[in-house]
Amino acid sequence: MVIDTSFPEVKLLVPTKHQDERGFFSETYSRRTLTKAGLGFEFVQDNHAFSTHRGTIRGLHFQIPPYAQDKIVRVIRGAIFDVVVDVRRESPTFGRFEGFWLDAADWKQLLIPAGFAHGLCTLEPDTEIMYKVSNFYSPAHDKGVRWNDPEIGIEWPVKPEEALISPKDRALPPLATLPSYFGVTEPAGALSA
Repeated sequence: MVIDTSFPEVKLLVPTKHQDERGFFSETYSRRTLTKAGLGFEFVQDNHAFSTHRGTIRGLHFQIPPYAQDKIVRVIRGAIFDVVVDVRRESPTFGRFEGFWLDAADWKQLLIPAGFAHGLCTLEPDTEIMYKVSNFYSPAHDKGVRWNDPEIGIEWPVKPEEALISPKDRALPPLATLPSYFGVTEPAGALSA
């Protein structure tokens, strides 16, 4: 199932889960299913992240063209508050964010196209996420926005003094200083009807 969000380009995905007394089975990714839904993304890599502590914040990250990345994020253990921010300067929703509560039990995944910064805060200890990306990591194209930028106004579910954040993420610039990295066109993976 594909669920719309406040951004037309960002989608919640809910794969079918078949359960019985043995446990469950699910196709957590199907290119055919996404293509039928008009979401023709090509993914090249799976990433796996583990956070030991509740209140760990990662982000807000994105890569710029020609190494921009579309992502599908899913929680395999624990829970997160997942955030996307529109960083397409010419977009009418530039700087706006939306937050999503994702956990291993609800089986939802978040599809984040290029042009959106992504961040998360762990809600439980020992949280693991996996995410697909449509382009390989490129240090020269790795960018981000400060997690607590007041211009964006994200209300994280952890007190700032209790948040566990890497030095690299603490040093990310504010939204106001971002150049125009992305145009406002159809997302890279969208298929025309």
